[in-house]
Amino acid sequence: MTMSSVPLSTSSPASLPVRTIPGSYGWPLLGPISDRLDYFWFQGPNNFFSKRIEKHKSTVFRTNVPPCFPFFIGVNPNVVAVLDVKSFSHLFDMEIVEKSNVLVGDFMPSVVYTGDMRVCAYLDTSEPKHTQIKNFSLDILKRSSKTWVPTLVNELNTMFGTFESDLSKSNSASLLPTIQKFLFNFFSLTLLGADPSASPEIADSGYSMLDAWLAIQLAPTVSIGVLQPLEEIFIHSFSYPFFLVKGGYEKLIQFVKKEAKEVLNRAQTEFQLTEQEAVHNLLFILGFNAFGGFTIFLPTLLGNLGDEKNAELQEKLRKEVREKIGVNTENLSFESVKEMELVQSFVYESLRLSPPVPSQYARARKDFKLSSHDSAYEIKKGEILCGYQPLVMRDPKVFDEPEKFVLERFTKEKGKELLNYLFWSNGPQTGRPTESNKQCAAKDVVTLTASLIVAYIFQKYDSVSFSSGSLTSVKKAS
Repeated sequence: MTMSSVPLSTSSPASLPVRTIPGSYGWPLLGPISDRLDYFWFQGPNNFFSKRIEKHKSTVFRTNVPPCFPFFIGVNPNVVAVLDVKSFSHLFDMEIVEKSNVLVGDFMPSVVYTGDMRVCAYLDTSEPKHTQIKNFSLDILKRSSKTWVPTLVNELNTMFGTFESDLSKSNSASLLPTIQKFLFNFFSLTLLGADPSASPEIADSGYSMLDAWLAIQLAPTVSIGVLQPLEEIFIHSFSYPFFLVKGGYEKLIQFVKKEAKEVLNRAQTEFQLTEQEAVHNLLFILGFNAFGGFTIFLPTLLGNLGDEKNAELQEKLRKEVREKIGVNTENLSFESVKEMELVQSFVYESLRLSPPVPSQYARARKDFKLSSHDSAYEIKKGEILCGYQPLVMRDPKVFDEPEKFVLERFTKEKGKELLNYLFWSNGPQTGRPTESNKQCAAKDVVTLTASLIVAYIFQKYDSVSFSSGSLTSVKKAS
């Protein structure tokens, strides 16, 4: 089949049969608890959705998603799962869905974590404040582009210097702590214009303060691998109080107020935000969007380079990088990596198989007909749609060999066409973030930054080996 035979249009072709949405929510209280235990304990998210696709013979069905009863009063776990590319695309049509207070299904952390205000992520596109904050976010990225690449190279030099030092002392260098410090420094410098080194405590512990702030908000919605049933009882049953991370968050607020004055001033004079609105939205952008997203994605990206068994993949990437820009990092730029088709395809394929945010949600703005590849379904106003991206991005009707990592998948004309169906950023890779949609403001910057990191590695090294969250060896460029 041709890729263009799978339209992203959310209209329901007259030829599609209208089908009743299969599945059910079960008995009140008992149904959601049963689904929660399957989701977190007995099956895990992938099997949870896969088994229901098999059971209902449909990629669209009714089910429950965590969090739910007992202590999440007022949170409705009922969703309509949309698990193929075509039905999934409805989540991003702002004419038929809205995102007000939608983070994980009907659940969102208390606004006490964000200064008692709804930051941009919790606002619908119809709200005037959304336009102000989204345009502010886009402006930050535009202005930071001037210093983005040199700052990235400087911070990568520091990070890989740490890795090499660790490798000289043992057989491996653990990725996560060093990566998180790199990410915190890099995004503070570029997005906030704030230098963490100005505050010794922030320089040393700022990333761990963000870690704690993120973890405590998202704990009810993720599995952390603690021995069951302890995880279900103590992690997934209730929200944790803000006071546990209040001290660290207030130190981050003071850091932003003191060191990011220029950005804060622009927020107030050019975008009519209050200082408080600007501070808490900046911390959300820094913490949730940038630091949090890359903390998940960058180890995955590096892990996909693999070990010696991936020598052919590394050889292809190294050859392209060296042919385009040699080994001098001064040649690294947004423009130069745009010419690296394989490097970009490697990044896109990593995002396809392992999207940093696995689940997307939206609430129906009105009654409408939702289309999958083979059926149409009646969606009622107020119903919540849930898409689990790791399955959606393995849609066999769109992607050949969907389970396989294919380096060249997004190259040439067919690959460019496939970018219409690559979702990881609250919209397709070919979409454009604007104030009228919820697509990630940094959608293009993320893929280009990841491409820059891959290109940097193969300028600096002939080969690298990663295993189980660690760097195990490097061979410097000869």
